[in-house]
Amino acid sequence: MLFGIPITGQTISYFVLALIIMISGVMLMSLNKVMHMAVALGGVFLGVAGIFILLGADFVGMVQILIYAGAITILMVFALMLTQRGDDTASPSANGWRTAGVLVFVVLLCGAFLLVLRGTTWPVSQSAVNPYSQPTVNLIANALFHAYTVPFELVSLLLTVALVGAVVIARKEEE
Repeated sequence: MLFGIPITGQTISYFVLALIIMISGVMLMSLNKVMHMAVALGGVFLGVAGIFILLGADFVGMVQILIYAGAITILMVFALMLTQRGDDTASPSANGWRTAGVLVFVVLLCGAFLLVLRGTTWPVSQSAVNPYSQPTVNLIANALFHAYTVPFELVSLLLTVALVGAVVIARKEEE
């Protein structure tokens, strides 16, 4: 036990993922080049996907990887490359006092989180409990395609109509 938290593979992987998310988030806020920011944002998305998978929501974790970490980050990178903006290094650089202040704030915030973690009495299960009788992908698929088939099809129809409407509006602006 470390600080009142049992050391298991899950807690170690949680803290590693949380560290990846925090480092990527700090990099996202402190980097000057937009391309580097997009890569740091991808790191945040991948860390959040790992947390979802660790919590047993494997479907949500995979969707997070496919949609956010993959598609949106790549879309941002291509959009930045295609706009051919100039080098954006003209942003003001951080001075030493600002960096020291941010570092002190992060240390104090981590200390506050540690105090809250130590002060909370966490319920401990005597046996491992699996809340799902089958993988969550099967549960979601059964819910979507058996219980909610009609609403699922209505949403897909609505999205198709919205896409056609966006194309019509875009073509009118060209003329």
